[in-house]
Amino acid sequence: MELREISENLQIGKAKIVVELVQKALEEGYPATQILEEGLLDGMNIIGEKFKNNEVYVPEVLIAARAMNKGAEVLKPYLSEEGLQAKGKVCIGTVKGDLHDIGKNLVKMMMEGKGLEVVDLGTDVAPETFVQTAIEQNCQIICCSALLTTTMGVMEDVVKAAAAAGIRDKVKIMIGGAPVTQRFCDQIGADFYSADATTAAEQAVKFCQEMA
Repeated sequence: MELREISENLQIGKAKIVVELVQKALEEGYPATQILEEGLLDGMNIIGEKFKNNEVYVPEVLIAARAMNKGAEVLKPYLSEEGLQAKGKVCIGTVKGDLHDIGKNLVKMMMEGKGLEVVDLGTDVAPETFVQTAIEQNCQIICCSALLTTTMGVMEDVVKAAAAAGIRDKVKIMIGGAPVTQRFCDQIGADFYSADATTAAEQAVKFCQEMA
């Protein structure tokens, strides 16, 4: 059996087959980390690239991510035995006053697909909640999403709250969402703006490596 089969089935969202193939790979003696890297993450990275290039769209990404999560559930106990550490920890949420979550969920999936641990705070998240979570959970990155121009300003409050809490030098703040721009990111003093989920995930891994 080849791990490429896991990747290929994941890309077309065949969750049940992915689970069966992951179990089969474990039975055949493949290390869990190798199944994760060459099977699940490989498939998710390909989907991420295709999404970036508009070759696939949100529904395809969501079903691929669901297949990845199902496969990862099977691997979890084996990964902890092999001592696999997450590449970093991120807290993510849609800012206060905003209830949109499709973009946030995509970013979360792409980040998990890159091996990051993600604390999902949901929608309508207050600046204090982002900061408190980052402190309590030891997150290296705070990710803020907004879809409404009226809620974008809350992102600046998050940057200020992080500074007030004395963690601004320890935590990177990433922002994104339809109305958000690089100019706005510079203006409020956030660390990174991304227009798409794949780039956001790649940058988050970079930040975590730099801060390790």
